[in-house]
Amino acid sequence: MVASECGLTYEMCNDVIGGFAMDATGFAPKNETDMLRYSYHVAGAVGIMMAKIMGVHDDDGETLDRANDLGLAFQIANISRDVVEDAAAGRVYIPADWLAEAGLTPGEHAKPENRFILAGVMPRMIGLMQKHEDAARLGAKRLRFRSRWAVLSAANIYGAIGRKVLNRGQKAWDTRTRVNAAEKMWHVTTAFFQAVWNRPSGPVEPIIWSRHDFRPVAGW
Repeated sequence: MVASECGLTYEMCNDVIGGFAMDATGFAPKNETDMLRYSYHVAGAVGIMMAKIMGVHDDDGETLDRANDLGLAFQIANISRDVVEDAAAGRVYIPADWLAEAGLTPGEHAKPENRFILAGVMPRMIGLMQKHEDAARLGAKRLRFRSRWAVLSAANIYGAIGRKVLNRGQKAWDTRTRVNAAEKMWHVTTAFFQAVWNRPSGPVEPIIWSRHDFRPVAGW
């Protein structure tokens, strides 16, 4: 019912299912492109579907692109926070070439003795998260107020998780990085005023990508 009312397509659903397929077959990214493609399938595609539910039309490709950016930013924050948990489950989502440049081996990268070096990879991860978070805010500008407030609240909270991982350095994975209830309330309140002001600056670099650059799953 929701799918027909909001214009969700089989293609959109298949993009999300593609993320499950990647995990089921032991996917591990070789490079940044791989990581972003995975992030598209498990989160960016979900962002696009949510944008459709919020009333974004198919002909508003720019807003759908920015909805994808929101999902990418969320997933990069998740990857950064969950490095040790993922490694314990035999999964690695940080690009292999990034780890190699830092002198780390997938599977060994999350061990306690390697976390100081691992923390050195986080500025690159969180910088990428920030780029897509800032791009997503431009898309939120086009949404109705309640939807814009919700999106900006989520962006603030997930962005805070990523920045906490960065700021905690090698201790980021001693305990799970969280945003507590008081912090969440602060981010939601801040998002209210951001939604009212509605003048996001966007990322520093020009946006030259779109959601189509991160699919299909067959590319990996």
